[in-house]
Amino acid sequence: MSIQFKALEATEDEGNFSLSIVEKKTDDLPEGDLLIKVEYSSLNYKDAMSASGIPGVTRNYPHTPGIDAAGEIIESSTEEFKQGEKVIVTGYDLGMNTSGGFGEFIRVPSTWALHLPKDLSTKQSMSLGTAGLTAGLSIHSLDSYKGWTGFNGTKSVVTGATGGVGSISVMLLSALGSKVTAVSGKKDQIDFLKSLGATEVLSREELAEKTRKPIGKSLWDIGVDVVSGETLSLLLTSLNPGGAIACSGLVGGPSFESSIFPFILRGNALLGIDSVEIPLKDKIHVWKHFSTDWSLNKLEEITKVVSLENLEVEINSILAGEQTGRVVVKL
Repeated sequence: MSIQFKALEATEDEGNFSLSIVEKKTDDLPEGDLLIKVEYSSLNYKDAMSASGIPGVTRNYPHTPGIDAAGEIIESSTEEFKQGEKVIVTGYDLGMNTSGGFGEFIRVPSTWALHLPKDLSTKQSMSLGTAGLTAGLSIHSLDSYKGWTGFNGTKSVVTGATGGVGSISVMLLSALGSKVTAVSGKKDQIDFLKSLGATEVLSREELAEKTRKPIGKSLWDIGVDVVSGETLSLLLTSLNPGGAIACSGLVGGPSFESSIFPFILRGNALLGIDSVEIPLKDKIHVWKHFSTDWSLNKLEEITKVVSLENLEVEINSILAGEQTGRVVVKL
């Protein structure tokens, strides 16, 4: 039986994109093993790109964005998942060219879904969402690179620190014992970042003053960068010997400049983070951490919950670089 539901839909008219709430039917959804009633989704920069028609995310319109979803299985054609179970879906093609989490229902392959960890609610999982997964993968990658020595007593730097990936990275690194320097273009958010656990907050201009190309003073052991561009170039000049940066974003542009010196004189490394197409087992590993030893007490404080009807305002905000923390969508 087909079920009628609401969804946020982006449409294109001669190169102009607009958003509206529409009525759809589950029969309109693509084929897949699982029909899921979405309880919560979350807003990521990629969602805003898809919703506004920025090239490189979504090919065909009309389209429902939303690369994250958490909810209850209504129908399942696989033994691995049962009706009534709660699941998380992030990444792969969800919300890019497959109808996404900004609708009350999604239908996806079972290989995209994982069981909701028992100590996480669907709301908490979407407070994390792809942003939290990316932060977790970054920190897991850095720990692995450093030989599983942990972060207690380390000095770390996080760029784009007021955004989703950045704010969760600040909280998590601080909780794991690292002294975190947060870098942000929002000069009015110093108190916010210190409340998350940052011991130092730098503006982009202050970061430029502290660093020097092609190689400068050693300042940090590790870094989480979501900006790229000139910011990443500066970070690469400023790591301690054996240090590494996990890079996952490009809001500062897709290109950066670097000399060979950080790599051959200090043994530094640049670690690329993919949170979309990685194997499901790697996602499960990070989600288990978030439900146990990576539990974040202040996650609720940085989360804003909105309805579908109010989502367009938040999309415009994230595109303008004004979002702080996480935006969760209640379906």
